Amino acid sequence: MLFERVYDGDLAHASFVIGCQKSSEAVVVDARRDIGVYLRLAEENGMEVVGVTETHIHADYLSGSRELAAATGARLYLSGEGGEGWQYEFEGERLMDGDEIRIGNIRLKALHTPGHTPEHLSFLVTDGGQTDEPGYLLSGDFVFVGDLGRPDLLDEAAGSEDTRFAGASQMYRSLREKFLPLPDYVQVHPGHGAGSACGKSLGAVPSSTVGYERLFSWWGRYLESGDEEGFVKELLSGQPDAPAYFGRMKRQNRGGPEVLGRPSPLREYDPSEVEAGMESGGLILVDTRPVGSVHRGTVPGALDVPYGKNFASWAAWAIDPEVDGREIVLLATDAADASEMRNRLLWVGIDRVVGYVTGFEGLEEAVPRLLPPEDLDAPGGSAFVLDVRTKGEYEAGNIPGSEHIQGGRVLWNLDALPRDGRIVTYCGSGARSSVVASVLRANGFDVSELDGTYGSWASRQRRSVGASA
Repeated sequence: MLFERVYDGDLAHASFVIGCQKSSEAVVVDARRDIGVYLRLAEENGMEVVGVTETHIHADYLSGSRELAAATGARLYLSGEGGEGWQYEFEGERLMDGDEIRIGNIRLKALHTPGHTPEHLSFLVTDGGQTDEPGYLLSGDFVFVGDLGRPDLLDEAAGSEDTRFAGASQMYRSLREKFLPLPDYVQVHPGHGAGSACGKSLGAVPSSTVGYERLFSWWGRYLESGDEEGFVKELLSGQPDAPAYFGRMKRQNRGGPEVLGRPSPLREYDPSEVEAGMESGGLILVDTRPVGSVHRGTVPGALDVPYGKNFASWAAWAIDPEVDGREIVLLATDAADASEMRNRLLWVGIDRVVGYVTGFEGLEEAVPRLLPPEDLDAPGGSAFVLDVRTKGEYEAGNIPGSEHIQGGRVLWNLDALPRDGRIVTYCGSGARSSVVASVLRANGFDVSELDGTYGSWASRQRRSVGASA
């Protein structure tokens, strides 16, 4: 059996390629939208992708299932569980609890495991070439390493109301009826790792076992004692903020992501073309450099989205393609660099990347304003101080008088911010603050960024207290 985990750290997302060497067939589970990696894996192993499926209607990234099925001619399998209101709105063979996908000696058995979402499926994998007993569970957003999928995302990001309590109870029953009866040796391979907003304390280890989770997970004691009330309370407490773009992902994944086909080559733009496009309102320029470089000067109106681990998610904080139809030009070193950036933006449904520019020569540049912590503390200060960190970070300590809007929600809450007067943004490292500040500047706000981050401000406060003691 071929078992390949494809992981990206940006969205902390895992997809899986399950193949049978005997029949030279493969099934892909929870594909991302840049499908080249799955095509290469299949080719390298002499296999044909004949099946594509997913565990549920995702909220954190745009699914590549339709794209991969269209490119390969594979059969598309989708959950038919969840009841009215939780059905996919595009064609595919529906899977119900107990249904199987078969390729050669391999069986993927669908288990209906609601909780994170009502339609959620997990896949129990059996390598029939070795045994008739299942050995692997692709748990999607059901069971993570050390945690469980959060049941409140539908309330937080998808516009639903009061689904979290029913979802938490469903999660309890799914664990009791579907997960715990499995043999302890069954390997558990979740759809996300540490850093995902789909849970609150996901482990960085890529896999676990049923037995390990039974013994050492936080939820095990609640199942052992039959304490559903305590389980629900603990599961719902302390969940991280859900970025606003999750709602768009959920809607698009339910309705069916657009099939893009083979991507067009990206064009290298002359800086003067970018300037003209920005002035006419037809182009967005994304400055992909690290924050330190941006702070030495950037093009006015450009969005600051540092290219790195969080590139796709931060870009989705800054650009809402549902309301902004402008085309996008990226700062990149060359065509290959730009193509990789575009691929990652496809993960979150940002499809209008048309080209790249290699530098800003000849363009007007401005230095973003940074505010020293001592100026923030100066008597008579009247700035609107905006904390863009997570809810947990804010509750653990913040600048007195500051307002909290998680960075992934700011673009959707511009009406809550003052148009008159100055806004000062801050976060824990400076990166999220810089992304948000660029979004606000592009929307006409007067913005400064706290120089040195929240940690520098807090250290200064401690020194001041110590000196006066």
